[in-house]
Amino acid sequence: MATARAPYELDQREVADTARKLFESRFPHFQRLAPVFGTAGIRTRQAVKPVDWYLQPRDWPQRMAAYREGALDLFVEAASGALAEAGLSAAEADVIVTVSSTGIATPSLEALAMQRLGFRPDAARIPVFGLGCAGGATGLGIAARLAAGTPGATVLLVAVEVCTTAFRTDRIEKADVVATALFGDGAAACVLRAETEGFAEVRSCSEHTWPGTLDVMGWRIDPEGLGVIFAQSIPSFARARLRPAMDAMLERQALEVADVDRFICHPGGMKVIQALEGALELRQGDLDHEREVLADHGNMSSPTVLHVLDRARRSGLPPCAVVTALGPGFTCSTVRLAA
Repeated sequence: MATARAPYELDQREVADTARKLFESRFPHFQRLAPVFGTAGIRTRQAVKPVDWYLQPRDWPQRMAAYREGALDLFVEAASGALAEAGLSAAEADVIVTVSSTGIATPSLEALAMQRLGFRPDAARIPVFGLGCAGGATGLGIAARLAAGTPGATVLLVAVEVCTTAFRTDRIEKADVVATALFGDGAAACVLRAETEGFAEVRSCSEHTWPGTLDVMGWRIDPEGLGVIFAQSIPSFARARLRPAMDAMLERQALEVADVDRFICHPGGMKVIQALEGALELRQGDLDHEREVLADHGNMSSPTVLHVLDRARRSGLPPCAVVTALGPGFTCSTVRLAA
């Protein structure tokens, strides 16, 4: 397993000052929303471009060009690191699962990376779009099923997002201000094989999509680019509705919440972490890695939960851990690991 960070460091205080200069005179509710920069639990984030790049008007082609360039570099760094730790070359990857929802690249990222990394021409390519923040957990489940279904095959999972290319100066809504305070760029990769020693074994995967929730989170697409949608309060949604869904998913595996030694959660923001603690009856400090990743990287969408997993495995995974993330759909995805 390996993670990758984008090259430009964003200090949260500097981002807040820049946002104030840009938005305060144009958005009457900015003063009421401004505290989110301080309460989000973020110290630094990373971006694929320097701050000045985002302050200029950008059209759809410019945004997607920045996505392809930045995402490709992050893909190569994360994939190279994971393969190296596994003692493998890129030519030994039989299946490549690419998870990304923050831009469009056709050919997809693993095809763009093929020559740089040295993937085999006959490697199977599986690009996955539209999972958003749930993509790290769902992608891990997809890759695990593929590995289990083809014993001996090496499956490479890469989750990469360039959230910052969705930053907008042409229109300002509440969701845009919140997104400006939360999101950053990054990647993570993991190698999965059946019947091979590793730091953990995937025991089961499960998902739950709540009916009638298509408008909770997603993208709005217009001529300028992608615009973030937060139609409902995700923390309050998670606090009220996550536990019954988690109980049902674990029950299908003959487990209860109390049987889980460690939840490895996607930290969408500090309020989301607090909502998860409440819904799952966790103690303050149980989600320490989640807080650390959020503070160091912000919300990177799909790779974020894999960054948490990387820190958790380095400190020692317990016998039963559940990787979980919420995303568009509105969906909860879980992957149960045994150390």
